[in-house]
Amino acid sequence: MKAYWIAQVDIEDPEAYAQYTSRAPQAIALYGGRFLARGGRSVALEGRDTPERSVVIEFDSYDQALACYHSPEYQQACRYRTGVARVEIVILEGL
Repeated sequence: MKAYWIAQVDIEDPEAYAQYTSRAPQAIALYGGRFLARGGRSVALEGRDTPERSVVIEFDSYDQALACYHSPEYQQACRYRTGVARVEIVILEGL
């Protein structure tokens, strides 16, 4: 069953955040992740304000999605976004 990362991101330092975005896709690809949405237009119809950036990544399974997040490769990339972006990530199992 597919699973999805849903990330909401507000970037405080775009130049420093670019270090994360140059590394994270390779780590995500190692676990079969495929970007379905990455930035682009969005609008908040209910709830909190729209974050600066929304990202949706599809994985073949919930376990793969979790493994990717906890992997050394992805956690190494995450070090480059610490302190330069506010990030919320939810892993959602598909239907």
